[in-house]
Amino acid sequence: MRIVIILPDMGIGGADKLHVNLSNKWVSDNHEVYFLLMRKNGELLHALHPNINVIDLKVNRLRSVITPIASNLKKIMPDIVLSAMWPLTSMTVFAWLLSGRKGKLFLSDHVILSLDAINNINVKLPILKIILIITYNFSNGIIAVSKGVKSDLCYLGNFHKDKVRVIYNPAAIGEPTKKYDTRFVDKIWGHGPEKRILSVGTLKKEKDYETLIKAVAILSHNEKIKLIILGDGPERKYLEKTISDLDLTETVLLYGFTSNPYPWYASADLFVLSSLWEGFGNVIVESLESGTPVVSTDCPGGVREILDNGRYGTLVEVGNEVLLSYAIDKSLKQSHDLDALKRRSQDFSISTISDQYMEYFLEK
Repeated sequence: MRIVIILPDMGIGGADKLHVNLSNKWVSDNHEVYFLLMRKNGELLHALHPNINVIDLKVNRLRSVITPIASNLKKIMPDIVLSAMWPLTSMTVFAWLLSGRKGKLFLSDHVILSLDAINNINVKLPILKIILIITYNFSNGIIAVSKGVKSDLCYLGNFHKDKVRVIYNPAAIGEPTKKYDTRFVDKIWGHGPEKRILSVGTLKKEKDYETLIKAVAILSHNEKIKLIILGDGPERKYLEKTISDLDLTETVLLYGFTSNPYPWYASADLFVLSSLWEGFGNVIVESLESGTPVVSTDCPGGVREILDNGRYGTLVEVGNEVLLSYAIDKSLKQSHDLDALKRRSQDFSISTISDQYMEYFLEK
């Protein structure tokens, strides 16, 4: 099967990781995979299998992407076209129509679009609804990475529930089974008595790291703890000031981006996600796969689904540092069935999710 995946670039977000994992699996299964990228850059380019074809469209504006996508689809003649991340998905529809509908078209969404578009893209809800209704109905199928994302899409586009298929992210990729030298990571944590709290994600408003840092400030009065956040982003300077203002420079570290967080998961006592919303929550699956207990906000999206309504981790009210600090403290002091966490992660394994994609492609 010849598959074309269309993305803005190969950044460090969950959607990018998803497509790296899927494409590497598909190539290993003898499928032919092409990436059409608006810009051929991003931290995850190096993670792609060498047999994957990466085409740089060399465009910076969405309105300029239609013609080069259409041209490449005519040349490649794909069986499947998979586009992700609105508004690129809607532009892909026009390109696909211009190409003469080359291959089956699938559109994939990874965020709570009604929240993300308003807060990050500055699109008014009525306009978003009209665009989705006009464009998405041309596709052969729509993929949502969680039931929360599906519900949001069906509300926005007035789609029948059968038009949208929930396929979770293949976030469990077997990395924790490898033996890692954690001496460098342990050195960063320090060798003191502090309990180690980890969080991973882009430093942006919807991750609400401010609430997590305030929760740690509450805990630090009575407990020996250390918080390390892996990731970078536009909120770094603001969070650095917050850490300084709360006198937490020895307690909280913004470490920056790392391409391999698994040694960090393995060395942490607890993983915490503080998001306002999440499309899915790859980092939670990564933590479970590593056998690291999880505390998370009960935010819109896939978190509650991954943790099975709190069976595999603690869920806390969004934006409440007091309740978050209490949940962190309680989780650090109680015992956990780490094998159960690891088993749960396998519901999101690359082989399981890849099979679900292939079944959906063939079904449509």
